[in-house]
Amino acid sequence: MSKSLKRVKAALDAAGVTVEIMETGSDTRTAQQAADVAGCHVDQIAKSIIFRGENTGEAILFLTAGGNRVSPAKASQVAGESLGKADAALIRAQTGFAIGGVSPVGHLNPIRAYLDPRLAEFDTIWAAAGTPHHIFPIAPATLLSLTGAAPADFTEPPV
Repeated sequence: MSKSLKRVKAALDAAGVTVEIMETGSDTRTAQQAADVAGCHVDQIAKSIIFRGENTGEAILFLTAGGNRVSPAKASQVAGESLGKADAALIRAQTGFAIGGVSPVGHLNPIRAYLDPRLAEFDTIWAAAGTPHHIFPIAPATLLSLTGAAPADFTEPPV
């Protein structure tokens, strides 16, 4: 078991959240890949999108429904600062995860997070478990509680 996967499992266990982490057997780097494996609607996939705060230099996490796209303008307004691209080094340093497997829980360092309200429309959503090959189901309210994310409108209509 990878260190990243162990950290996610430990974070869930510490919070008293019992879930079965699914090993997918294939990449789940995209929301559609994850939805196909989980057998759910693409919007039930909680994508972890990370930007870099231009003022703070910190990574900022936007958890969005799989079919939605983050609007950089809306996300900047929500975050209260201009946002730029977070490179792989910043993401790894702040979260401990590699791009393609960033979990919403189990980060190495605290991270400011925002949650797409679309995710709350489902009983169960699925999130990355620290690798591109592991996902886990969770109730949106539980994920909100675990991450301390603030619900916010930061998406743009699908193209």
